[in-house]
Amino acid sequence: MSEHVPIRAITRGPSYHWFGYYDKFQFDRSGRRLLGMAVNFEHRSPRPDDVIEIGMVDLDDGDRWISLGSSRAWGWQQGCMLQWRPDTDHEIIWNDRDGDHFVSRILDVKTAAQRTLPMPIYTISPDGTIAVTPDFRRINDMRPGYGYAGLPDPTADQLAPEQSGIHRLDLTTGETDLIISLAAMAALPSGQGDISPAKHYFNHLLFSPDGSRFIFLHRWRFDGGPFYTRLCTAAPDGSDIRVVDDSGHASHFYWRDPSHILSWSYHPSDGQRFYLFRDQDGAGAKPEAVAPQVMTVNGHCTYLPGAEWILNDTYPDEAGQQELYLYQVATGRKVSLGSFPALTGYVGEWRCDLHPRITRDGRMVCIDSAHAGDGRQMYLLDIGGIILQ
Repeated sequence: MSEHVPIRAITRGPSYHWFGYYDKFQFDRSGRRLLGMAVNFEHRSPRPDDVIEIGMVDLDDGDRWISLGSSRAWGWQQGCMLQWRPDTDHEIIWNDRDGDHFVSRILDVKTAAQRTLPMPIYTISPDGTIAVTPDFRRINDMRPGYGYAGLPDPTADQLAPEQSGIHRLDLTTGETDLIISLAAMAALPSGQGDISPAKHYFNHLLFSPDGSRFIFLHRWRFDGGPFYTRLCTAAPDGSDIRVVDDSGHASHFYWRDPSHILSWSYHPSDGQRFYLFRDQDGAGAKPEAVAPQVMTVNGHCTYLPGAEWILNDTYPDEAGQQELYLYQVATGRKVSLGSFPALTGYVGEWRCDLHPRITRDGRMVCIDSAHAGDGRQMYLLDIGGIILQ
């Protein structure tokens, strides 16, 4: 079924605005202020000298755009990891480039005080104390569009280097530690056979809701071919690594709770579908297919608070339409929130995925879209009337 929901553009030209990935805190706790980025071009890859503007929209002040800073470390899909620092409504964090290394900036939006940490971030623990991050130089070498331009990978000629991997960053002291190396993960036996001749990298990290573990995707390619993926979790110090899904096909994911992970993947039972994995079960356990007759297309999935609803989007279908929808877990009810045309030119690395993000109470959704012909802009949808029925 389809329901009409109020939607409005909250940014406008001449600049192009977007936020990027779906698993970050874009909204503050009140839901009044949401973060975004602005740039003056589209339809090409970022260059080392391209600078984006960091800002936020005040929804209670006529959607006023407030400029906050800038970044030289960004991509179209995930931006610069801009997000509110958890458990605070006055500090934000994003990645930047400072000379010959990537860094992160923490800004107090009330006092304008800013400090720089010696490493970029990816996902932040729920208490806001630590971050874990992959090597964005490695990612840019392996999958352009998800890393950052400007700095070459010093280990580009190595398949699984010891010195590249996942680092932990203390957001208070700036101390860093390499907690999981590519060499260690490449040596871990895989259900896909011998992966030692492949070239390895890490991407897509996310802390669990209680901060006890984090997800990371271990990916590899053979001779420039397609990449294979296994979904793994680890404790915040990099210990107790568990391979949750070793099918080779793990993709977008989200924690339902501290023990269960929803992920697009493959299993012989239902083919390519969304599955619910239990973190403690290991890769040999059979996952539970989620809405296999309804959620049939890969997308950027999020559980709303309470886990009674799943918010998801799709990539463009044959007609070029990207669907945004809700799925009610208990009833199997799907509610379409709209279809948004993917216009010509928004393809490949600089496509404009919807990447739906929610307010902390789950009543509002923000998407990136270019459907209105004004370039990529941010749009706000009110879903409170649906989820509160």
